[in-house]
Amino acid sequence: MNFKTSTLQELRQHRGSLASKQAVLGFDGFVDTIVTPVAMRAGQGDNFTPISTITEFGQRVLGAAGKSTNIEFYPRMDKLGGNGPIMASALLSHGAQVTYIGALGKNSIHPAFTDFAQRAKVVSLCDPAATTAVEFNDGKLMLGMMKSLDEITPEKISAAMGDAAFRDALGRADLVGLVNWTMIPNMTAVFTDLVTRVLPQAAVRPGRVFFFDLADPEKRSAADLVYALETIAQFEQFGRVTLGLNLKEAQQVFTTLGFGVETETESGLRAMAAKIRARLDLTVVVVHPKESAACATRDGTFWVPGPYFAQPLITTGAGDHFNAGFAAAQLMGFTPEAALGLGVCTSGHYVRTAKSPTLADLETFLANWK
Repeated sequence: MNFKTSTLQELRQHRGSLASKQAVLGFDGFVDTIVTPVAMRAGQGDNFTPISTITEFGQRVLGAAGKSTNIEFYPRMDKLGGNGPIMASALLSHGAQVTYIGALGKNSIHPAFTDFAQRAKVVSLCDPAATTAVEFNDGKLMLGMMKSLDEITPEKISAAMGDAAFRDALGRADLVGLVNWTMIPNMTAVFTDLVTRVLPQAAVRPGRVFFFDLADPEKRSAADLVYALETIAQFEQFGRVTLGLNLKEAQQVFTTLGFGVETETESGLRAMAAKIRARLDLTVVVVHPKESAACATRDGTFWVPGPYFAQPLITTGAGDHFNAGFAAAQLMGFTPEAALGLGVCTSGHYVRTAKSPTLADLETFLANWK
């Protein structure tokens, strides 16, 4: 039986169980503006030739050295953004119950999160950050203004939610998603507060999953990264820890932990996931490039190809949708290979439609995946 068939069978068998699962996620929040850079304009509106690759864009920027240049960004859409809100929104579309704690607006919920706040239980900590997402055929540049995220601290979470309510939410959660470590300067302090003060007093939840996503730690020091990873490992005493990494993140973590370099082959992805998992002694490590995904558990390694699409409608948030699909599969009790299958299908559906899929959408997607 191939992984597509097994993923579809497990989805049909277990999909009804997700509605009873509760997730708590945090703590970021962004308003994303998706843009296309203009190479040559022929008229107003979208009558232009785009800058289609990051290399071409880089050459345009380098050509301005010692001079100046004008680069137009043509806006495609404004949308809810941030690793946490996108993952949480995708889990809501899958059918899970979600509590979201994060940067959704200081005095009132920002309009970008209005629909989200109607579907989830939300607690806002501060104003959202802002991202201009410049999308190309070969990747994207995320240009962020995120000073407001400095306000996210253990003290702010306690003040906004109350310790008793925070412990109660965590105690009832089947999934706790803690994402975007890179862009929240005090996130390691939040992790430390959780493992030393909050979780020891929260109710034990059998089978609880802790899901972590670092979010491109390139701008953080190796010492900061190692300390954060070691703190993440401490969550194993309170549940099953999954560390989700895209290819770039996995390569940086792999090198920082002293393993050198691995290739983007199936064997390379399996090796990265396995060595990172063993070094940190986590339950699961996932590595997901654009074309496939691999994971390592204490029982071995697993790999699936993805439904790669060369002309996506959107790429910003694709990784967060993979995370949502994989985490939802974990909550439903999928095997590791089928969890990877649901992850790549959730991401694949999203980049084709720019919409978060329901489980019914994913059943159709799997049934028609050639």
